[in-house]
Amino acid sequence: MDLDNLLHSIFNFENYGELVALVQNSIWAGAVLGLLGGLVGTFVMKRDLAFAVHGISELSFAGAACALLFGADVVLGSLAGSVVAALLLGLMGVRARDKNSTIGVIMPFGLGLGILFLSLYEGRAANKFGLLTGQIVSVGTVQLQVLAVAAMVVMLALVAIWRPLTFASVDPAVAAARGVPVRGLALGFMLLLGVSVALSIQIVGALLVLALLITPAAAALRVTSSPRLVVLLSVLFAITATVGGILLALGGRLPISPYVTTLSFLIYVVCRGIGGLRARRALNGRVVRATPPPAEAAVQ
Repeated sequence: MDLDNLLHSIFNFENYGELVALVQNSIWAGAVLGLLGGLVGTFVMKRDLAFAVHGISELSFAGAACALLFGADVVLGSLAGSVVAALLLGLMGVRARDKNSTIGVIMPFGLGLGILFLSLYEGRAANKFGLLTGQIVSVGTVQLQVLAVAAMVVMLALVAIWRPLTFASVDPAVAAARGVPVRGLALGFMLLLGVSVALSIQIVGALLVLALLITPAAAALRVTSSPRLVVLLSVLFAITATVGGILLALGGRLPISPYVTTLSFLIYVVCRGIGGLRARRALNGRVVRATPPPAEAAVQ
């Protein structure tokens, strides 16, 4: 494939306006998932659960693949797999000294099950590929409403436990000493995370869900330490990546996930650069203040 054909596959904006009009529900769905991912992602970073997101996504993929094999609703299958993974991690991870070992056991098991179910599936290959890398589907009004309601329930539940969950995330030992139900909050958040992963897989696929639930929050933490501003920037970055990825994917023949993940990665790189520049300026400022003036140095 020559360069012109490659670029045409990635960016092709012929009849673009007509395509945008056809997928408005998908764009709204992407905005809803961006909002959800930005909010949940802040606690994923605070609680150091980036690896857990990947583990949940693998079992979510297995559930979706199982549903696809038996002709059931893929979203419900994905949701079932995510909830099972969240419960396992929430119950086992609390007792385990190293929760990453538990996640490391669950991940290959879920991925292996998913590959098994997809190998047995004899339907369209595009359906298999879409579970892994995401795809733009014609989201109907009813589907959009169901997605919005599910996301709203998760966000309302997250808002309800926001303050104690923040306390338990920052200093779990002190929170437990003050009567905060740390274990119950941990399990509750894992369930909310599982539902968020299941909903996000519709856009970016099982293997790249990290770009929606981790990268925006990680980018926000690079440029500010203000808790409120971190949440706002995380939501802004997540919506930009999802909606922007959908709009770019309409102009090419590639799946949506490369566009979403690339935008998310570029946002992170820019924020990391800004954070590094600020850190160097702050360090130089401290060095300048610590260095005595020449006259003072001569007196000493």
